[in-house]
Amino acid sequence: MEAIQNITLKVWRQDGPADGGRFENYNVPEISDEASFLEMLDVLNERLINEGKEAIVFDHDCREGICGTCSLMINGQAHGPARMTATCQLHMRKFASNDTIVVEPWRASAFPILKDLMVDRSAFDRIIEVGGFITAPTGGAPDANLIPIPKPVADAAMDAAECIGCGACVAACPNGAANLFTSAKIAHLNMLPQGQAERFARTEAMVEKMDEHFGSCTNHGECEAACPKGISLDFIALMNQDYRKSKFKNRKSLSRT
Repeated sequence: MEAIQNITLKVWRQDGPADGGRFENYNVPEISDEASFLEMLDVLNERLINEGKEAIVFDHDCREGICGTCSLMINGQAHGPARMTATCQLHMRKFASNDTIVVEPWRASAFPILKDLMVDRSAFDRIIEVGGFITAPTGGAPDANLIPIPKPVADAAMDAAECIGCGACVAACPNGAANLFTSAKIAHLNMLPQGQAERFARTEAMVEKMDEHFGSCTNHGECEAACPKGISLDFIALMNQDYRKSKFKNRKSLSRT
C-alpha cells in the first residue's frame, strides 16, 4: 500500500568548479514512498523552478540502472542504502517519513565537481580510450558456437561487462582508486578469444592510464560493496596478474624488434 512521506533534504550546492560550495536544506512534503529517488528530486526541482529559483543539477539518463550516470552520495553511501541498486532505482520506501537525507556528489579528486551534484568522470573515458576495445580484425559474425568458449569463462566475462561506469567504486574507496572499474573493463575483453591478440598491450595501457588519475588500491573492499552491479574484487586480482605478465611479454616483444 502506498504511503506518503515528508522528507528533509540536505543538498550540496556548488555554482562551479571554482566555487567553495555549501549545503542547503529543502523540505519535500507528501512524496510517495513508491517514487524513485530521482523522481523525488524532479518534484523538488519543479517546485524550485516555479518559485523562480535555480534547480538542483544532477546527472541522469536511462533511469533503468543501466547507464551509470545517476551518481549520488546519499547519507554517505554511494547510490544510497540499498545494496546493488543504482540511485535511479532506489525508492523512497527505503527511508522513513521525517528523515533528513544528505545528498552529495562523488567525492574524489579524479572527479571534479562541475555544478551541484554533477561531476566530471572523463578520467574513465581516458582509460577506455587507450585500450577498452578490440582492433584486431575478426571478420564477420561467426555462426553460433563456432568459437568454443567454456561457460564459466563466458559467464565471468559477462559479469565483468555488467560494469556501468558510474564511479561508485571510486567514490567509496578511501584512496579514490579505480581498480574495480578498470579491471572489469579489461576482463570482459581479455577473457574472450577475440581479445587475446591485444590482451597484454591493452592491460598495460589501461592500468598505466588509470594510475595517472586515480589512487592506489589497498584492498579495502569498499568498491565491491558500493558497486550497483556487484562487480567482484576477483577482477582486480586478474588485472594485477595480467599487468605483471604484460611488463614481461611487452618488453620481450620489443627486444626482438
